[in-house]
Amino acid sequence: MEKFLIPALPGPAPEKGPGPRATEEEEEEEGSAQQGSPKEMTPLPGVSWKKIRAEGLSCDYATLYGKAEAYQIFQQLEEEVEYFEGEFTRLHVFRKWHDIPRKQVTYGDVGLTYMYSGVTFSPKPWIPVLNRLRDRVQLVTGHTFNFVLINRYKDGHDHMGEHRDDERELVPRSPIASLSFGARRDFIFRHAASRGKNPSRRIAPVKLQLDHGSLLMMNFPTNHHWYHSLPSRKKVLAPRINLTFRKIRTL
Repeated sequence: MEKFLIPALPGPAPEKGPGPRATEEEEEEEGSAQQGSPKEMTPLPGVSWKKIRAEGLSCDYATLYGKAEAYQIFQQLEEEVEYFEGEFTRLHVFRKWHDIPRKQVTYGDVGLTYMYSGVTFSPKPWIPVLNRLRDRVQLVTGHTFNFVLINRYKDGHDHMGEHRDDERELVPRSPIASLSFGARRDFIFRHAASRGKNPSRRIAPVKLQLDHGSLLMMNFPTNHHWYHSLPSRKKVLAPRINLTFRKIRTL
């Protein structure tokens, strides 16, 4: 298993001291799980994972599908996924409504809801191709998911701005599984303390390329400390479909 450690750039120390270390957070989570959280499945062997680590960032990356199978899945998604229309194609950011620069839809278990940028999404019922993908992700990761957000980027002009997946509907400390098909796109993490014109710290961004048929696991506490984005890339001419499987609280 490959492991990549991303060092921070030298800079001034934070005013209130360093944040919690990833190892301490993971130990705390494990203790919490033993006290009453449901047991997750044991992951299957055979997948070669790359560990991506930085201060407060814990991700795992793998190629889940070969090119031929990934292409077949991409074609199925193009034919069978039905994207939102109307009011669900706009988001509320900085007190203004904006058109989403991509197509978007959610699927999931009955009765779930998910609020994102001022819009509450009720998922459509699972369809066979999504169930098969979810089953595969669950088998190789050992985690269960009851909801998926799908984004379709028609080309490199479609994008997603910096944000954190830290909505209150998510089960605390649960990972997010990001499955990609289609064009390779850049994916950038930026530490919360390093954003803006006058950041309190200088921590280097973590830049990845998400390939066709790849899976990126964003583990706790990544979304607590780091923002992520899929920036515009005008030279990218082909479409991309991304599925982020999540675990939503049930009533």
